[in-house]
Order: sequence, then structure tokens, then C-alpha cells
Amino acid sequence: MRIATYNIEWFNNLFDDNGLLIADGSWSGRWDVTRAQQTDALGAVFTAMDADAVMIIEAPDSSRKRDGTLALVEFARYFGLRTTAAIVGFQNDTQQEIALLYDPAVMQAVHDPQGDDDCPPFDNKFRMDVNVDAAPDIIRWSKPPLEIAVTTPNGPLRLIGVHAKSKAPHGARNAAAATRLSIENRRKQLAQCIWLRKRVEAHLAAGDDLIVLGDFNDGPGLDEYEKLFGRSGVEIVLGEGNGMQLFDPHARMALGRRLGAMPVTARFKRKGEPYLQALLDYIMVSPGLRAKDPRWQIWHPFDHPLCYANADLREALLLASDHFPVVLDIAL
Repeated sequence: MRIATYNIEWFNNLFDDNGLLIADGSWSGRWDVTRAQQTDALGAVFTAMDADAVMIIEAPDSSRKRDGTLALVEFARYFGLRTTAAIVGFQNDTQQEIALLYDPAVMQAVHDPQGDDDCPPFDNKFRMDVNVDAAPDIIRWSKPPLEIAVTTPNGPLRLIGVHAKSKAPHGARNAAAATRLSIENRRKQLAQCIWLRKRVEAHLAAGDDLIVLGDFNDGPGLDEYEKLFGRSGVEIVLGEGNGMQLFDPHARMALGRRLGAMPVTARFKRKGEPYLQALLDYIMVSPGLRAKDPRWQIWHPFDHPLCYANADLREALLLASDHFPVVLDIAL
């Protein structure tokens, strides 16, 4: 089975209010890319991946006026994909949903949020003292994780799609404000990951096969503020110490290396400056799934030999999004 995660920059801008694609010459949400260019590029990437399920980060909006599942089903129909079923979880106000697009002939999937007093549902709130002032702060997800119960021919599987809080100091007017916002955002991002880790631990304790995948906006050694807190959100979700841990080979590589080449999943354009690359997207698996000899790939157009060798696919990956798909092949 092939399972992927893919953050698609402003996917929502490619659809009208009826969920139909706007594949014309008008500008998309991507810099200097038209809607037609991005739409065709995404069709090429999804066709080449041929995944059984894709956890889409920044999926089309679901609200009173728009239906993200309808848009994704239309996208699959337009390009003749076999992933003809879609699920959007808790809706949010950002026009960037978390959704699963999957092949209903291979698996059955339902939105199945969990929660208790210690670890509430992700559309709720979590109390934690992030400011170290002895007063619990209220933590919320702007994009609540998507919890999916999957049925495969060989048994059940749990998926949790994640889009953790960005640590970027948006809105800062000077260096001091940028520092303050960066630290505040990191605290909130770490709190979200602690909340998520509680859910992970519950599934591991129950013996569930679990995959946690998506954009964590974080990673080992990603910025200097990590030194203030001693760890990244990715490390928290993976698990620390002697407890049961999730595994992602790209995270493991980054954790074991502070200098030298590292895998990357995103490539951001900066006006007048070189591209900024980062490892932000992960597919973490539970111990039972790791034992099934899974294989991970990052479809980076310059780092993945087959993607680079295919000129059309290489160009499509660059046009489709500022992130690249992470793909997991596993015997399920």
C-alpha cells in the first residue's frame, strides 16, 4: 500500500464555490503560477504517485459556502485518479483544511476523533502552562488534526493528519517583536505536539497500528529557539526516553546530524535571495508497522533520482507547491 502526505500551497484557490476547478490563466495563490499551471502540475504529481491514500495538508476549504470533499472528488474525477473518496475532519477558519483522499476499493475510512479528560478532542482546548507563570494557558489548534479509522484487507489502521502551528513571527514590526513572537509561537507549537503525543501514547498503549503524518512546521535543529526549550515538536511526537516511539527515517537522520546534508521536504522562494529549504513534513509509524519493512521517499525534484530524470514530473513538482510529497510504501 502507498500512503503519502502532501502540503499543497493554496489548493483552495483552484476551485470555485461549487467545487469545480478553475483551470484558467488567472493567478493562483502561488507566486507567478497560474491556476492552469498549478492544476495541471498537481494532476501530473498525483497521477505519478498513484497513492492509495494521500493526507492533504492545506486542502480546499470547507465552510458554509464551500465543500472541501466535493472539491477533492472533482479533482480526482478531472484527472481520472482512483482516489475517488475524500474526508475532511474538523473544519477551521483558515481556508486550509486537513483531508484524506483515498481509493475506496483498497480501504474504507471514517473520521473518528478520540478524546477524554486528559487528552480532549482536537477541536476542543488543552490547558498547559506554556509561559511558566503557574497559570495554565489555553491551547487550541487552528487546524485540528484529522483522526481517521481505516479498514484494510489485513486489519485496522489509524491515521492522524497534522498541520502544526507555524513558528514564523508574522506581523512583527521589528527585531524585538520578531523574537518575542517566535518564542511565543514555539511554546504554542510545542504544546500542540505534547497534546498530540498524549493521543499517540493512548494508541500505542492499545496496540494500534498508527501513522502520524503531515506538516509539523518544525524539526530537529530547525531554528535557534529550539535551544531555549531543548527539543523540537517532532521529537516530542516521536517519543523520548525509554517509552514506545514512532519512527521516521528522515527525522532520525536530522536528529543524528547537526552539520552536513539533510533531507528536505519544502522549498520556499525569497525575493532576491536563494531558496530556503527545510524538513517539515513527516510520516511517523508505530513499532508494529516499522517491522513490516516500510520504505520512505521524499519526492524532491532535485534529490530524488527518478523525479529528477523525468523532466515533466520535475517541473510539475516545482509548479504544484512549495512542499514536496512524502511517500510511504508498506505491506498492508
